[in-house]
Amino acid sequence: MKTGKLVVLGSINADHILNLTHFPQPGETVIGKQYQVAFGGKGANQAVAAGRSGANIAFIAGVGEDDIGARIREQLSRDQIDVSAVETVADETTGVALIFVNGDAENMIGINAGANAAITPDVLARHRQKIIDASALLMQLESPLETVIAAAQLAHQHQTRVILNPAPACDLPDELLALVDMITPNETEAQRLTGVTVQNEQDAARAAQLLHNKGITTVLITLGSRGVWLSENGQGQRIPGFQVQAVDTIAAGDTFNGALVTALLEHQPMQTAVKFAHAAAAIAVTRAGAQSSVPWRNEIDAFLHSQG
Repeated sequence: MKTGKLVVLGSINADHILNLTHFPQPGETVIGKQYQVAFGGKGANQAVAAGRSGANIAFIAGVGEDDIGARIREQLSRDQIDVSAVETVADETTGVALIFVNGDAENMIGINAGANAAITPDVLARHRQKIIDASALLMQLESPLETVIAAAQLAHQHQTRVILNPAPACDLPDELLALVDMITPNETEAQRLTGVTVQNEQDAARAAQLLHNKGITTVLITLGSRGVWLSENGQGQRIPGFQVQAVDTIAAGDTFNGALVTALLEHQPMQTAVKFAHAAAAIAVTRAGAQSSVPWRNEIDAFLHSQG
């Protein structure tokens, strides 16, 4: 693998979050509290995690012609991200997630893709050199699938390692999976891709083997508080995470992905990189919110040191 640079292709959302005692029925108005606007989107969350944990990172994405899009670009820059390929899309709004949270901490979410849907293969082509020059390309599935496939093809042609976090869960064509070097599904996403219900380590090993059979060398199935199942060339093991008191798990997976790729680009051995990513995610779940919960490098290093 070439040293150093990471490119993230993905989504940017403004999350509008409102806490309610109960979800409204049709026609009902419910008075909420603790309204907040938080910057999210899986792509942006993973880019922020990589930037704060020390990666040399560029982000290919889109925001709308609106005030919040401009504010998000400024914040991404402060998070050590090259935003020269974050395009402002004319006549479009920045992606939005409208999130209601009830008294049982359940949520209902409605999403408008906005500018995210405008990141077509034509937009990607304008920034192709960033992928050609990179060591790794990290993607999720909140961008148009045709763009994800085009980016994977370009990366594959130029020996740029392709890492796919297949979230949110959906069916994927084998032509894309054959281009992926490393995949990082959770249990739900692994089941969607393989048909195997992942309830224990044997299930995880079976699901991982089916993904290897599609041409993917490295499979990491995240198992929540139990850690991850790491399978390389068919050799699997569970690497436990760290036990912490969780506040919320928003962006824990995104933090794990961004930190993992950062560590791998520093040529840390895979098991060490997974532990580094576990530490970043452990810190994130002890804090509220998406990007607001993502730790900086010095915090991750201090956490690992405290764990011995």
